[in-house]
Formats: sequence, structure tokens, C-alpha cells
Amino acid sequence: MHEYSGAIHIHSTYSDGTGTIEQIAASANETGLDYFILTDHNTMRAREDGHEKWAGGTMVIVGYEVNDIENKNHYLVMGTDEMVGTYRMLHNGELGCNLSVQEYVSEIKKKGGVGFIAHPYEKRSHFPEHPAYPWNAWDCPGFDGIEIWNHMSEWVEGLNDTNKVQRFLHPLKSIIAPDKQSVNKWDELNKHRRVSAIGSVDAHAHKMSMLGFYNVEIFAYKILFKSIRTHVLLDYEIEKGNTEKFPEYKRDIIKALKKGSSFIVNSYHGDGKGFRFFADYKKDKYHTGDDIFLDSVTDKVMLNCFAPKESNVRLIKDGICIDESAGTGGDWTADGPGNYRVECWLWDKAWIFSNHIRIIKQ
Repeated sequence: MHEYSGAIHIHSTYSDGTGTIEQIAASANETGLDYFILTDHNTMRAREDGHEKWAGGTMVIVGYEVNDIENKNHYLVMGTDEMVGTYRMLHNGELGCNLSVQEYVSEIKKKGGVGFIAHPYEKRSHFPEHPAYPWNAWDCPGFDGIEIWNHMSEWVEGLNDTNKVQRFLHPLKSIIAPDKQSVNKWDELNKHRRVSAIGSVDAHAHKMSMLGFYNVEIFAYKILFKSIRTHVLLDYEIEKGNTEKFPEYKRDIIKALKKGSSFIVNSYHGDGKGFRFFADYKKDKYHTGDDIFLDSVTDKVMLNCFAPKESNVRLIKDGICIDESAGTGGDWTADGPGNYRVECWLWDKAWIFSNHIRIIKQ
């Protein structure tokens, strides 16, 4: 397997971000990103203007973030050449899609697009000028995945009057773990069908007043690109700079995200490259995002995990931790059908979250 590390959920000057594509790409190259996915609000103008391409050694992939006419149910879209519906200005100056959430999720799927629910349980106790946008359409079928870890959402939700100075000064140090509600919902959804998870930064590079200084860029793209990344696994090696194969590479990265052939890393705590969670069943090997169909419920499936450095490794089945130990990995015999994934923790800080391997009774 070949592994590629990327940042998802990025905003530029095409919507409410402060960086141009060139500036964002420069930061991505400087921090060693293999790809990043631009998701400006309700626009794909960056693609129309020719920005979906190689930028040095980084792939710039253009998607978008859509919301309904009430500015609710934000949805990260990738893998389409065009947007769905029409858009009109809302009272707060932002755009909204004329379609309902059920309609745009369905239309995006029909057009071959892939969609992830953004910041599903977002909350706010500070920054009234930046309200929360939680997902409230759980009865809507058809979404492909869920954003379980969003840097900006976690940072803002944990902000209070006593920690705000430290939180402004150390925007990476304050990120602890994925949102518990989102993780629980993700595990619950996978009991019924495959729903993959991504981690994101939700980067805008906001400029704010702080300690008497104005327009201080507290969330620079370069800083956030050292935070939450999503690593994808492909069965071939990408040739960096190959323009002819760019569409194929883009397609397969998005396909891997949809399938869950990926894992989430808080890179501030260490490089996650080299992590693997896989299974052996009847001489075949399976990776995150794969389904294993048992010939018999008594068949043995061996689960294996490698971590790049020592951590607290947890094996999760159907949302419940069934084994936990310190080390650089683990070997287990699967406890029957179910959805298995791995978490790696460094003390009380989450480091790596894998997607599921689903073991299914035929």
C-alpha cells in the first residue's frame, strides 16, 4: 500500500478564507502535504479558474461546501465537475442552495460526487459572529461519510475566559480528541452501512484582534496543516507532478476517502505515516475500509495494527473498546462479526483513528 497525507476542508479568498490558492499551496508544500481539498462555500470558481492541479509536490483538489437555504446542514462535496441547484444570497451575506438537504445529497450522488457531513455536532459558547452549524438531517440517506474531527470546531468549543490567551497562542496544543458525539454516531451508523470518517482543519486563516493587536492571523494555513490530517492508502504509487494522470490520482484519492481506506492523524503529536490496521482471513489481506464476508461465523479473522511509535493502542468493536495496551501495535483474533477500528492515544491526547474493517456474516 502507498500512503498519502492530506488536509481537508480548506477555505480561500474564493469564499471566507484569507489566503489565495497560491499562498495556501505554498504552505501545503512547506508542511509536506501530498494533497489538500479546497471546500469554499457554495462555489467551485477555483476549479473554473484553473487551480485544480499540481502545486509543487502537492495536489490541489477542488470541492465545495454546500448548505441549505437556512445556512444549515453543511456538506463537504468532492469528485464532481459542477455544483447542484442554484444559489441565492442569505440575510447574513452568505449563499444558500435552493435545494433541500435531501435533494442536494441525492443530486450530488447522482452526479458521481462524494459527500461528508461537516462538523455534525458543532456547538458555540463564544464568538457569536461565528455561530455553530450542526447537522440536523440525520434521516437523510445517501451521505458517504462524516467529519468526526474538526480542528476549528474543537478549538472554539473549548474556548473560555480563563484559557483564551493560551488557546490563541497555542492553537495546536489545545486540540485533544475527535468530538465524542460524532464518533459515537459514526460507530452507530456503521452498524447499518459503511460510513467513512475524515478529519479536517476547517482552515480560514482568520485575522482577529488579540491583546490590543489588530488583524493578527492566529490560524495560519501553515500552522493548521501541522494539525489534523487524513492519510489515504492506494495500491499504486503517485508520480508527483504527472499532469496527465492528475485526474486519475484525484479520482482514486476521493474513492479511498469514500471507502474509508484512510485514517486520521493529529500530526502535532507525531508523523502518522506507517500506521496500518489490517486483517488476515483465509490467506487474503484486508485493510481499513474493507468488508470481510465470513463463510462461517466460526471462522477466525486475525487483526493486526502497526503504529509509528509507542502509544496506547485501543481496539474498538461496534463503538466499544475491547482491548487496550501500550506498545507499537497489536495482534488480535476478531471476536465474531462486527465493525472493528483502532485508536492510538498519547496519554490523554488522541493521535490516530483508523476507519473500520467490517466483518459480516453472510
